[in-house]
Amino acid sequence: MSRTGRARAVRSAQYGVLVLLVLVVAFAADWGELRRAFFDVEVAKEQFPDVVTTALVNTVVYTVLGFTFGLALGLLLALMRLSRVPPYRWLAIAYIEFFRGVPALLVFIALGFGVPLAFEVSIDQYVTVMLALGLVGAAYMAETIRAGIQAVPKGQTEAARSLGMSSSRAMVSIVIPQAFRIVLPPLANELILLTKDSSLVYLLGLSMDQYELAKFGRDALNQHHSLTPILIAGLFYLVITLPLGHLVRRLEARTARAR
Repeated sequence: MSRTGRARAVRSAQYGVLVLLVLVVAFAADWGELRRAFFDVEVAKEQFPDVVTTALVNTVVYTVLGFTFGLALGLLLALMRLSRVPPYRWLAIAYIEFFRGVPALLVFIALGFGVPLAFEVSIDQYVTVMLALGLVGAAYMAETIRAGIQAVPKGQTEAARSLGMSSSRAMVSIVIPQAFRIVLPPLANELILLTKDSSLVYLLGLSMDQYELAKFGRDALNQHHSLTPILIAGLFYLVITLPLGHLVRRLEARTARAR
């Protein structure tokens, strides 16, 4: 058999295995039980409109707050990481290594329970979420932005200096805007990760009007003993992340064409 024939036979065998698996699942599965567990229409109706007006909106708000704070802090850390002043570099490296190595779950617990107990202060729920997501996200975004700044050709800075710009002015006006165009795809990926990390908010003991998608689905699961609310919560996460994923691919393609 020729190489082409062998390749065709292997593909045919793979399709045959796939068809066999589909048939086994189709005949062996209890479709009535699956429909009751995952696609209970009555349970699904009870989730609306709260799953949209409360859970989905809060998930978006938590993500935007964390990403905005993390992006600002990440930019500062990236500049410190590239600073010629050694203490600034050391502080930035220590921060990045610490928050990249510590689970986000632990950060939520520390800010939600540890800080209020240790310092006897009360922190607003939205501020806690913004800080927890932002502190963790900033560590990753700082390294992404640093790589983008270093990817900008040195000639851009030299040209700006030759026009009389100071180093800081050249960085703000010339280098950073170009760096952000380079790092937009990985920053969009970080936004997707923060959207999913927002599910850790359930640790903070939320009131009904503060529920996000994961907490909403979990409580509805306990109430109805059905996986339908979890499925609905997952679908709404996809409503957020799939467009972002498409945006990432578009940005990557545009960056590749520009290069």
